Amino acid sequence: MSTELILKYFPEITEIQQNQFNQLEDLYKEWNAKINVISRKDIDQLYERHVLHSLGIAKVQPFVPGSKVLDVGTGGGFPGIPLAILFPETDFYLIDAIGKKIKVVQGVAEALGLKNVKAEHIRANKVKAQFDFIVSRAVTNMPDFVKWVRGKIAKSQKHKLKNGILYLKGGDLTEELEVYETVKLFQLKDYFDEPFFETKKVVYLPMKYK
Repeated sequence: MSTELILKYFPEITEIQQNQFNQLEDLYKEWNAKINVISRKDIDQLYERHVLHSLGIAKVQPFVPGSKVLDVGTGGGFPGIPLAILFPETDFYLIDAIGKKIKVVQGVAEALGLKNVKAEHIRANKVKAQFDFIVSRAVTNMPDFVKWVRGKIAKSQKHKLKNGILYLKGGDLTEELEVYETVKLFQLKDYFDEPFFETKKVVYLPMKYK
């Protein structure tokens, strides 16, 4: 089930990347036994509900070499770890306010040999650097999230989309997003066939840089 599902939608991945994706299940099961970062129900659906879901961002915006991406509230490393495997020449900075979750991320990144991942126990508002994109997976409502990351978007423009937020969310977001004129929703069911993605979206919000 593991790599087959990834290869179905990303047939161009290398053998090294296939091996890294293959290792995720054993690594997360091992870590989850010590530090619970993925629900028992979801660990059996890891590749669909966590790995492929994270890679939905790649369908909307492939990252170019040399770009910098911040993953806020990464939890056990999603969406950052799968994206870092897919884009080895992009730098990923994974942060979470809960230290034990970052311990898991560091362990997984080290086991996979991901040189493009830095993981740190820090809150978003304390981060001083700037990034091309900020990614996350439903850690809070959009208005609060925007407050957390304001001023962290870099001026450089290397991608097809303007620099900004790429946020994985589900359900009806009409009310939450009505204040944003430039927001755009990408439906993951347009990219992935599995029923799990029927209501899942990537919310794209371009942001001004400072």
